[in-house]
Amino acid sequence: MVKNLNYLMDQVRNSVKKKIVIAAAEDLDVLEVVEKAVELQLGGFILIGDKAQIEKIAAENHKKMDFTLIHEPDHKKAAEKAVELVLKGEAGAIMKGLLHTGTFLKAVLNKEKGLNRGKLISQISIFDKEFGDGLQLLTDCAMAIQPSLDEKKQIIENAVELALRLGYVKPKVAVLSALEVVNPEIADTVDAAILSKMSDREQIKNAIVDGPFALDNAISPEAAKHKGIKGEVAGQADIILAPNLQVGNVLTKALTYYAHMDVAAAVMGAAAPIIMTSRTDTVKNKLLSIALASYIS
Repeated sequence: MVKNLNYLMDQVRNSVKKKIVIAAAEDLDVLEVVEKAVELQLGGFILIGDKAQIEKIAAENHKKMDFTLIHEPDHKKAAEKAVELVLKGEAGAIMKGLLHTGTFLKAVLNKEKGLNRGKLISQISIFDKEFGDGLQLLTDCAMAIQPSLDEKKQIIENAVELALRLGYVKPKVAVLSALEVVNPEIADTVDAAILSKMSDREQIKNAIVDGPFALDNAISPEAAKHKGIKGEVAGQADIILAPNLQVGNVLTKALTYYAHMDVAAAVMGAAAPIIMTSRTDTVKNKLLSIALASYIS
């Protein structure tokens, strides 16, 4: 089992890795993180974009070009080519470069030529646990705005799939709300109770799902004990399901900016891991996301 994010980086350095393909790579931020990732042995790369522009940026900024370069200046075609390379097995993960998210995802999720598995895709942020050993997975932080009950089930399944690839046997999932009791006036608490029962009946497999939980008694054994919350998940959650995108996104940014925690992120649910980092992410967090994609691809 992956113990923490630094352990993840070490494991990737010492493993055989599939290449990561980047669509629309004519960007200094992309070249900087690729150079560092190659230096740290986190993966090999295929860059697709405007060849002359990439070479110009690299030369002006003294960046090494230790990657395969494919010329395709059109962003739509670059995204489609990146998907094609994944489908051919020439790359194990796909990363968004300097193109619009909509253009990128349209190619990735194309039902005929894309990586679409007929499932909802969702983003998972991963931190080191504050209480105890192991990783803390938080989802969904970027994709599903206000997920329905069925969508929450799929988001859990995507996170569980990722946790299993990281070596967890039966991850513990806490369904988050503002409080830890069911209140019919707060729909998220009702969804949490239903998801918990679905887990009991094995409608959600390979995980233990419980809720609702407030954040404190989901992750802190002391808080759970103090409030009298019992069960296998209470205070020991491996995966936290946020009730909506706003909560997941704000919580991720709060942990990153206020608590200065490192974070790796991946979009799951497609036929290959998807890396969609923000331009404001630190270089280390981008490298951690690359390491994560390399590890699970």
